[in-house]
Amino acid sequence: MRWSSAASSAPRLEAAVDEAAAAVRGALEGTPPDLVLAFVSPHHESRYERLPALVRGALGDGTLVGCSAGGVIGGGHELEDQPGLALSAAVLPDVRCTSFHLDEPALPPLAVAETPSFLLLPDPFTFDVDDLLHRLDTAHPGATVVGGLASGGRAPGANVLYLDDAVHRRGLVGVAVSGNVAVDTIVAQGCRPIGDPMFVTRSERNVIHELDGQRAGAVLQELYARTSAEDQQLFRHSLHIGIVMREDRQEYGHGDFLIRNVMGIDGKSGALVVGALVRDGMVVQFHLRDARTSAADLEELLGRYRGHPYGSVLFSCLGRGRHLYGETDHDTNAFRRHLGDVPLGGFFCNGEIGPVHGTTFLHGYTSAFGLFRPRR
Repeated sequence: MRWSSAASSAPRLEAAVDEAAAAVRGALEGTPPDLVLAFVSPHHESRYERLPALVRGALGDGTLVGCSAGGVIGGGHELEDQPGLALSAAVLPDVRCTSFHLDEPALPPLAVAETPSFLLLPDPFTFDVDDLLHRLDTAHPGATVVGGLASGGRAPGANVLYLDDAVHRRGLVGVAVSGNVAVDTIVAQGCRPIGDPMFVTRSERNVIHELDGQRAGAVLQELYARTSAEDQQLFRHSLHIGIVMREDRQEYGHGDFLIRNVMGIDGKSGALVVGALVRDGMVVQFHLRDARTSAADLEELLGRYRGHPYGSVLFSCLGRGRHLYGETDHDTNAFRRHLGDVPLGGFFCNGEIGPVHGTTFLHGYTSAFGLFRPRR
């Protein structure tokens, strides 16, 4: 197994493909890749239709999967707010790549019985991602699912999805890999808990009426009064709720929560509207997000990883990157500090896909890594 990743900021798409493909070919010593991932910024929108022919002409007829991207990641750099093309390519002996396009949530057709790993690139405007993730988790228990929602477009039909020679404007493209390949994951949600874990004691769908028998709004007001002035500022724009994923535990720590938005508070009833379905008896805890917390979360998770990947893909939220940290290449540099010179490619997404405690979710404000290595 061999991987390579490169990116180009050349203003013309043809020049960008030439530059990135030359770097990829050099790293692979001329071996044609079996899998190519391509991510392209909207600066090249007028040439979107040309990309498959250009990439396949430069790198051969291996499986090609890709999409439009608000920013691209490759070759050790994150290209934001500028022309960008990122290519990742892999030589995968004894690995089967099965690519697919879906217009509606359905199980992709697979010709193998063994448990695959999935890389998914949905369009956020035209595809029900949560439905598909539930289907995959149910049909393929133990499978790894990672990916990101296409970005760069602001309306249905504005994003582009690539599958081999085809160009799609809706649905989802993806690839299932099986055989001598394993995919590890790191999902950095970038939040820290405040207050204590609490039980949901009265709820309705995505509305929390009571926490530990008290009105949810009153609980939140009391918590706000106890926090520092700095955290009170974060309450206004960076407040989230964490939902415990393993309720059999007595104590909850880092990585035990699925982070979801607090979407609003009803001033009359004190009910909280959150970005998840909840039920009575769930354990939840409020969380805050800022640049320092996001950076520390990523460092901790990367420091825990003990695998030896040959290549990696990164699906990072558009709300991260330079806009969060005030510097370029933040997550890429953290990755290289911990894992060394492992090829890393990807893009800035409208939503990130990755598992939490064995269940796959669509996230926001997250960096989700898929780390590829031989199974044996």
